[in-house]
Amino acid sequence: MIDQNHDSEEQAQMQKLTRIIALSVTLATVSGCSTFGVYKRDIPQGNLITQEMVQQLRPGMSQRQVTQVMGRPLLEAPFDAREWDYVFQLDKAYSGVETRRLTLTFDDTGQLVNIEKDGNIAKDLPLDINTAPGASEGADPLKAMPEESTGVSAPEAGPASTPRR
Repeated sequence: MIDQNHDSEEQAQMQKLTRIIALSVTLATVSGCSTFGVYKRDIPQGNLITQEMVQQLRPGMSQRQVTQVMGRPLLEAPFDAREWDYVFQLDKAYSGVETRRLTLTFDDTGQLVNIEKDGNIAKDLPLDINTAPGASEGADPLKAMPEESTGVSAPEAGPASTPRR
């Protein structure tokens, strides 16, 4: 009789252990391999390079004119300020990384003499910084600064209301 009770207790414990292991494996599989809940987004990094920007560049432009079109370069050669590198990478959430590179070379007088392109600059980028999650990341930083920093005055308030008596 004692052996039968002992055997049935062991069977009950084995069944509990089997259920716990099966449940653990199922939960680990479902949570680790879920195709539903993980949100990924495209991550742009570096200097934005578009076909329109590159089309505005012409040999003979000054470094100041190039800066007005392209902005400051991401990389300047540390020993030779005559070469500027603009690099843009778009790490696409559900595919690979798209890289664009533009290398601009200036002569000793600061005039643009050579433009080298790498990557598909003609292709439109799937960027919409105004409607994408985290759109404020691409917002104009000057609009967030106090008016004394920007020199732009804040809109004036309307007439002050007087409290009722």
